[in-house]
Parts: sequence; structure tokens; C-alpha cells
Amino acid sequence: MALQHEAITPHRSVQSALRVLETVARHSTGVTAARIARDTGVPLAQLTPLLRMLTSEGYVEELTDGGAYVTGETLSRLGSTRHHAAALREQLQRTLDGLRDSIGAAVYISRYVDGEVRVTEFAAGPGTPAVNEWVDFRSSAHASAVGKSLLTQLDVNGRRDHLSRHKMARLTSRTITNEQVLLNRLASQPATVPVLDLQEYAVGTVCAAVPITAGSAVGCLALSLPVEHAHRLREAADTLNRGAAPVLLSLAI
Repeated sequence: MALQHEAITPHRSVQSALRVLETVARHSTGVTAARIARDTGVPLAQLTPLLRMLTSEGYVEELTDGGAYVTGETLSRLGSTRHHAAALREQLQRTLDGLRDSIGAAVYISRYVDGEVRVTEFAAGPGTPAVNEWVDFRSSAHASAVGKSLLTQLDVNGRRDHLSRHKMARLTSRTITNEQVLLNRLASQPATVPVLDLQEYAVGTVCAAVPITAGSAVGCLALSLPVEHAHRLREAADTLNRGAAPVLLSLAI
């Protein structure tokens, strides 16, 4: 099952979004889209959907008397040193809940912390069940979309170190258990193409993951679907990739 994707780059969107927020923050009484475009160098064609995303996520608010923009409540909360951690958790959960509903799949944020895979946030529901963690995600990075996405963001020595500490057990008939085969797959994985798990971790489940590296922190955004919905994986992975920008933005502020 091959997926073809255009080179969508959430990181570039986030860089533009940060420039937009800096410009809006400098104008306490409001600033128009035309002025934002002029000050940031972001073309209006790109700025329009960016402002739509920033407004829906609460980073900016559009004034009713002329289309000017001011900073929103989300930016104020995340900018507070005292309440940043709690505000970040709340914002990430809201974003994940929205992605779950728009994609129709359980979604997850995972990070590589102290040499281990950790799923730190997720959103699931009755119609979008989470993956049954029948094998600890920390010891199954070779098989899961989450794990493979995180490993692609490490250098070769980092990948080898991880695999030396976690035996590549065969979890299903599709699981890669040859270290060199896996390392070759990871090395050839394009950064803008979602990493897939097609029943490699668990029979009956397919997954996709995209990187959300912020600074030196290695992370990814992932989704899971029951195998009977595998025909939706391409569209779901594309939506997930587009939805990575708000997550990255929250982590960058």
C-alpha cells in the first residue's frame, strides 16, 4: 500500500505563524492582514489560511470593525510563565480533540525522552478507539508508526543505540525484525511523508505518524485506524500532516 504525498511542511507554516504573531503583538490596537503581509513578507495567499488557523486556535482575534487582528486568549495563556505548562496541556488537548473529530481517528503525541518512546497526549472516543497497547510502546519502536517516526529523527548512532537496548521482536507477520532492513527503511524515509504501520504492531490496526520536532526535542503526531478503515489512511495521513502546524506552534511558544 503506497502513499504519495505533496511536500507539505508544517514547520514552514509555523515559522510564518510566529512572524505573524510577533507582528500582531506589536500592534495592541489591531493590525490589518495587508499590513501583516507587508511586515512579515508572508504572501496574502498564504497568510489568509494562516490567519484562519490562528483565529480558530485562539492565537489571534479579528476585530469586528474593519478586519484588523489583535492577540488572542491562547497566546496570552501560553505566554504566561507561571501557567505555561497547564496552558500547553489544555491547548494540545483541544487541538488533538479537534483533529480526532476532523480525521475520524484516534490521535496521539509522542516524544523521545531519555532514550525512550513515550506517548504523552492522545484523543480517542467510542467511534475512534485508541490502539490497544498490548506490547509496551517503549519496546516496540521498530514496529509502530510512532516509534519509527521518532527513530527517523535520530542520527544513525542514536537509532543503533535504541535498537541495541530493545530487541526487535516479531509482533505480527508484517513486523520487520532485521535491524539492517529497518535502518535502511528509516534512512530512506522522506521527512515530509508520513511513516506508516500497516499491521506491523498489531493485527487489525493501521497507523501513520509525522514528525513534530520543536527545537532539540524529538516528537511526532500520529493516528490509528481499524484495518477495515485502511482505505482512509491516505486522506487521514494528509489531514494529520496539515494538522501538525497548530501542535508545533503550541510547542514553539
